[in-house]
Amino acid sequence: MLVGELVTTLEGVAATRARLAKVDALSDLLRALPADEIAPAVGMLVGRPRQGRVGVGWRGVSAAMGRAADEPTLTVTDLDALLDRLAAASGPGSVEERSALLHGFAERATPAEQDFLVRVLLGEMRTGALEGVLLDAIARAADRPGPAVRRAAMLSGDLGETAVIALTGTTDELEAVGLVVGRPVLPMLAASAPTASAALETTGRASVEYKLDGARIQVHRLGDEVRVFTRNLADITHRVPEVVEVVRRMPARDLILDGETLSLDEDGAPRPFQETMSRFGAEAQREAVLHPWFFDVLHVDRRDLLDEPLEVRMAELERVAGEHRIPGEVTDDPETAERVSREALAAGQEGVVVKAIDSPYAAGRRGSSWVKVKPVHTYDLVVLAVEWGSGRRQGLLSNIHLGARDPEGEFGEPGGFVMVGKTFKGLTDALLRWQTEHFQEIEVRRTPGTVWVAPTTVVEIAIDGVQRSSRYPGGIALRFARVKRYRDDKPPVEADTIQTLRAMLRE
Repeated sequence: MLVGELVTTLEGVAATRARLAKVDALSDLLRALPADEIAPAVGMLVGRPRQGRVGVGWRGVSAAMGRAADEPTLTVTDLDALLDRLAAASGPGSVEERSALLHGFAERATPAEQDFLVRVLLGEMRTGALEGVLLDAIARAADRPGPAVRRAAMLSGDLGETAVIALTGTTDELEAVGLVVGRPVLPMLAASAPTASAALETTGRASVEYKLDGARIQVHRLGDEVRVFTRNLADITHRVPEVVEVVRRMPARDLILDGETLSLDEDGAPRPFQETMSRFGAEAQREAVLHPWFFDVLHVDRRDLLDEPLEVRMAELERVAGEHRIPGEVTDDPETAERVSREALAAGQEGVVVKAIDSPYAAGRRGSSWVKVKPVHTYDLVVLAVEWGSGRRQGLLSNIHLGARDPEGEFGEPGGFVMVGKTFKGLTDALLRWQTEHFQEIEVRRTPGTVWVAPTTVVEIAIDGVQRSSRYPGGIALRFARVKRYRDDKPPVEADTIQTLRAMLRE
């Protein structure tokens, strides 16, 4: 199939707000794909090619774009092969090699295909909540039940391979997709509530657990082999040997654990989140010793626990994790839930997560079975642009423009972002230096005083609330916004939505 056909389909999907029309267009495309192009094409459509990151940044990509072809001739196989070669380039001269490969490919691409290539390489498709629509399209194209397709995708962590099985395999093969120790699954996510007692009204009897100020991890053990993954499913095993050793000592042979890790100061209080995250991205930084705590177990010794109620999973977790289990209490009493919340805050943690005691583990989903409670309003937003500072911040990128996710395209392209405010508060000198370098690497254009960037960086923002405002297109503005931390562990698709922020007007 020609890459141009993918581009044309995506243009049609972006041009309509009707979900059924999107599903129709994508299902037609999927049916037309040769079997060997299904997985590569799906990866390209969602901006996550099977090769992963291929060592090309915004500057390298933009420098390679120039003269374009008049007619589309490139196939999905051609683009997949290019990504293979880019990923394989390494060592001295690899930058020049990648540049030459990109130049040669771009000259054979039409302007629309060049734009598509840029977005594939940078993981910036911005085509709405495309993964959810694609799941429905896969189910329709393959004539398979939607729940079976979604479950296979969640448990495999690979939308492309799920599409291959659904479109070319049997119903039994699709339903057989399950947990595999060593293959990460998408994490279960939590809704939000203002207080622990309010959360308990939603969940009923629940486990009220500390919400640690750490980084989410998923740990797989098969015999003596242990692998550790981030919430984005990146393998960080070699960077966290102390986590590996803790799990290796547990009384089980096979395990899949969900939890968090963080570093502690001399008094046992959590160190800043960025110190924990530094261990995920830098080989040499080992000053911050990580301590793992676990709040769920999905598999133990050849037994899948996903569909078991939380109460059953907790008993197994207590048995295998022991002292490395996150603190909490099971209760249906609001006063007890509030007490646990106060204790978590006194221990320097973020708050609590209230979890329905009868709930299964819904991989990859955000429902009402888990509800997080934090005393300060914090939201994950996406940086859209940054303004150059003045005075003491002269020469540094300072004031950041903040965008909330717009999944339905109410204010523009579905899945894009709508601006809701700016802030320069909460930025340390170290963060200012970091963001000055980082945002110029993902720059897409400049206007006087402002650098506009690819919307790929998630930042956690603390606010006192929101207010109605005509200044920003979303109709609201953040009140007293300040930077809490950058979330290297979260993709833009997990940013909070404009609808979530608007709901604060009613509180």
